[in-house]
Amino acid sequence: MFNEMSGEDGVTRSAYEGVARWIDETGVDALLLKTEEAEAIFRRIGITFAVYGEGGDPERLIPFDLIPRVFDAHEWRRLDRGIKQRARALNAFLWDVYHRGEILKAGIVPERLVYQNAAFLPEMIGVDPPGRVYSHIVGIDIVRTGENSFQVLEDNCRTPSGVSYKLETRAIMMRMFPELFQSLSIQPVDDYPDLLRKTLEEVAPPACKGDPTVVIMTPGSLNSAYYEHSFLADRMGVDLVEPQDLFVDEGRVWMRTTQGPKRVDVIYRRIDDDFLDPITFRADSVLGVPGLMQVYRTGGVTICSAPGAGVADDKAVYCYVPEMIRFYLGETAILENVPTWRCSEPDELSHVLANLGDMVVKEVHGSGGYGMLIGPKATAEEIEAYASRIRAEPADFIAQPTLELSASPSLAGGGIAARHVDLRPYCMVGADMRLAPGGLTRVALREGSLVVNSSQGGGVKDTWVLSE
Repeated sequence: MFNEMSGEDGVTRSAYEGVARWIDETGVDALLLKTEEAEAIFRRIGITFAVYGEGGDPERLIPFDLIPRVFDAHEWRRLDRGIKQRARALNAFLWDVYHRGEILKAGIVPERLVYQNAAFLPEMIGVDPPGRVYSHIVGIDIVRTGENSFQVLEDNCRTPSGVSYKLETRAIMMRMFPELFQSLSIQPVDDYPDLLRKTLEEVAPPACKGDPTVVIMTPGSLNSAYYEHSFLADRMGVDLVEPQDLFVDEGRVWMRTTQGPKRVDVIYRRIDDDFLDPITFRADSVLGVPGLMQVYRTGGVTICSAPGAGVADDKAVYCYVPEMIRFYLGETAILENVPTWRCSEPDELSHVLANLGDMVVKEVHGSGGYGMLIGPKATAEEIEAYASRIRAEPADFIAQPTLELSASPSLAGGGIAARHVDLRPYCMVGADMRLAPGGLTRVALREGSLVVNSSQGGGVKDTWVLSE
């Protein structure tokens, strides 16, 4: 297991020298007290997330680990190039599959993975989003298995969440330990909301003349990510709206305000495709803006991310991203994929079923760590039950080896212990491509656990990228 702090030779890595010094000088007891203080701030501010289906109070504080994760400038340059390369290829793929489908005709990606995919929307065929951008915020989940080994675990092309935790953890660290940010060359992240607003304004629709009006559309306060929706709206200085706050008239979208209707040009929606417009999608939905898709198709409004963008982050389509990069960009992927077996392929299915006890198996449409099988942690009964599900619908599953994720020093069990981490950077795609330094580091706070999702007991850390 690669230790982020001590590396493969057990010597403190240069990027972590400042953190190691800080831990020694502060002491574990003081850090534990500071953790309680940080949790009190989280509670006072209301930084929570919701967990569905477990009963009781669904609102929880997200666990916050005080010891940051650190990247040096050289490491970040490589990640920056690899993430942007992947975001370019994913957007090129989306434009292609909703137009000529060249990558399908070339036999590189199987047609059934696209045309039979629940996330593929025939309503989007031939639609040209401004700048050909379908996924405006691309979240790439990355794990590390060695000094120079970074691998992409999955792509998120719809509405990747968690950036508010990235910004709030940094704000709390700066408030509690200002001396660290004075003595170490840590790249700032507080301009993310400004960059996001600029990105959204850059993709205003053709009908927009003058300064575009941007809004965030949320399903409402019961949504698990509502805190983030309100946080981003506040920091960007835009309105947070629910679908009933919007209506369509004379080929444009309008927002109801106390001063009368106000035209809306760009909608950063945090609501699923099915609930965007009951005329086009689910007629039984009480959410959505009737007529929204017609305005979108005629260039009267921009929806971010574009409807149908989810076909690019399907876990079966993920297997083909390195080929997408070669096909559209003529480049070799800078960041590797994790080796993945597709249960839809008979040979690969046989291998998966024969080795379930050693693998991580996921539903191709799953998210949030739900519906996974972690073979080495599962009982014989759990493995057999999962095997039955795979045999019934093999195309619904992929499998990956159980990776030895890198571990970062974390406060756990009254002391400091190594805990597995991953990273979700957020790439903003408008007229330009922008990547705020670092991302959301998620940490599996349970000893030995490889599941970092907050819904599964994971926590978050501040992520530092050091300057040259």
